[in-house]
Amino acid sequence: MIGIGGGAESTDMVLNIGPQHPSTHGVLRLRIVLDGERVVSAEPVVGYMHRGAEKLFEARDYRQIVMLANRHDWLSAFCNELGVVIAVERMLGMEVPERAVWLRTLLAELNRVLNHLMFLGSYPLELGGITPMFHAFTEREELQAVMEELSGGRMHYMFNRVGGLKEDLPAGWPGRARAAVAGVRARMDVFDRLVLGNEIFRGRTRGIGVLSQEHVHAYGVSGPIARASGVDFDLRRDEPYLAYGELADVLEVVTREEGDCLARFECLLEQTYNSLDLADACLDRYAELPPGPVNQRLPKVLKAPEGHTYAWTENPLGINGYYLVSKGEKTPYRLKLRSASYNNIQALAVLLPGTLVADMVSILGSLFFVVGDIDK
Repeated sequence: MIGIGGGAESTDMVLNIGPQHPSTHGVLRLRIVLDGERVVSAEPVVGYMHRGAEKLFEARDYRQIVMLANRHDWLSAFCNELGVVIAVERMLGMEVPERAVWLRTLLAELNRVLNHLMFLGSYPLELGGITPMFHAFTEREELQAVMEELSGGRMHYMFNRVGGLKEDLPAGWPGRARAAVAGVRARMDVFDRLVLGNEIFRGRTRGIGVLSQEHVHAYGVSGPIARASGVDFDLRRDEPYLAYGELADVLEVVTREEGDCLARFECLLEQTYNSLDLADACLDRYAELPPGPVNQRLPKVLKAPEGHTYAWTENPLGINGYYLVSKGEKTPYRLKLRSASYNNIQALAVLLPGTLVADMVSILGSLFFVVGDIDK
């Protein structure tokens, strides 16, 4: 209800934020109720980008669904592909060649760095600081170059296959990848100095949008946002897949206790450093492996045996899960997608009430979501 005339001062105002493109990664709508400058309640309204991915999975065979799966979170395409192929490989009882396992781990971590760099640049931009965005895109471009050389894609890599990877590496690629990782790491301190060292940024984020551990568990929040609230959970360490079990001495699960916007940004930044270290460790191990295939030979028509399985992975934005049900056909009977951003964004309903309108963008941006990942 919107008040008119003299009664307006004591009447709550309903305000729609969106569904235009408010500098977020896609189209989100927030329906907020205001009492003056303060938010009384907030309701995230999703579905403006819904493309029915789960229904489309049922009409595509196991080779084709990889293409659909890598698109919902367009900043984490390689990691999205992984969950699907791991689920199908489990159903088939298929062993993936060791070289493919280490390459998948390497590429997943490079994709994680690409994802985080986007948010390390866009979050300060949403608060009015344009310079970090240029630095973020410079570093992204260096890593994009090696990913593009390998796969031919810049956003949708389509490099995973059931049983391994599409093809072997180009000659000299590991050396170029190592140089790119070293170059990005050498310049990452710009985010420590330019963003974390900025008193305006700290003033806009410290103590703002505090998410409690109780609400993390209640809403199923995961990834860097959950770890910033002190929830020490990471599938790469707690339920290792790919080669993460052998990288325990390099993998660091970055946590904070504060749970505010600043803690979420710090978690993202520190995790980026750790992913660069993991990429180096994968390159070191890959160099020691004997020559061999990077994929399994598959029949022309691939059919998963009857049954069901759940494969979840630690995506850059949180837990990404695929529940696959097969009736023994060449297409999934059902493929349910549990995306990280869908759960994470629900926390806005408890984060925004009681805050000022001016802090709304700080809180919204700190949830590091991709709208395609919410809507699927």
